[in-house]
Amino acid sequence: MRRVNFNRISTAWDESAEWYHGLVGRRGMELQQRVVFPAALRLLGLQRIERLLDVACGQGAFCREARKRADHIVGLDASRTLIELARQGSPRDIQFFTSDARKFSEEIVKRAPFDALSCILALGNIDDAASVLNECAKVLKPQGRLVLVITHPCFRIPRQSGWGWDEQRKLQYRRIDRYASEMKIPVTMHPGRGGSEVTWTFHRPLSYYVTALRRAGFAVDAMEELTTNRTSTPGPRAKADQRSKEEIPLFLAVRAVKSK
Repeated sequence: MRRVNFNRISTAWDESAEWYHGLVGRRGMELQQRVVFPAALRLLGLQRIERLLDVACGQGAFCREARKRADHIVGLDASRTLIELARQGSPRDIQFFTSDARKFSEEIVKRAPFDALSCILALGNIDDAASVLNECAKVLKPQGRLVLVITHPCFRIPRQSGWGWDEQRKLQYRRIDRYASEMKIPVTMHPGRGGSEVTWTFHRPLSYYVTALRRAGFAVDAMEELTTNRTSTPGPRAKADQRSKEEIPLFLAVRAVKSK
């Protein structure tokens, strides 16, 4: 498997924070509200007295959902703008800090240990995912759990996957052009607009995540593959389209327990 050095690759989330906040909203997008957040909360199994750290929390939508289950919520993000938006839109008892997810700030470290950690649809936007997992292990209690939700690496690879139609079989299928190689893939924040900011998504195969978790001291103990909640619009291909929606997942949710 070809390995890519992603060092010194930065993203443009701070420059696009206001746009991102407008897109996602205070509660998160529909798929987050109805599919991603419920799965993450289910895997976390938070108790009222527990302490959760949400890594790369963005504008705080998941922190606000988690606050309904637990009393002590902390969020971190590298974007100062997103952290400010998180503070503005959240109860004052949720704490937010600007911090690199690859090297937690002192403000985060001194609040350790945490009972649980989450990283929701963010690890794929960070160049050094292994360092993030190592930092998570440092601030998590023994037997504490980490829940990751990522875009499914087997089926949803930007620019390297897409839908196809088999006319003979009347079947909609998912085409995968590349998978095993790690890739950095540019994402234009405002398609069609000249001079738009570009951020990066980082594709990694499943083996990368399992190996990185093990090396950081985690053991995977649960996994859910999440499909869309949406239904197909009426039409000649609606049945095939609906089948593909139900069979080919959008997201992968993983729970790992700190084993050392």
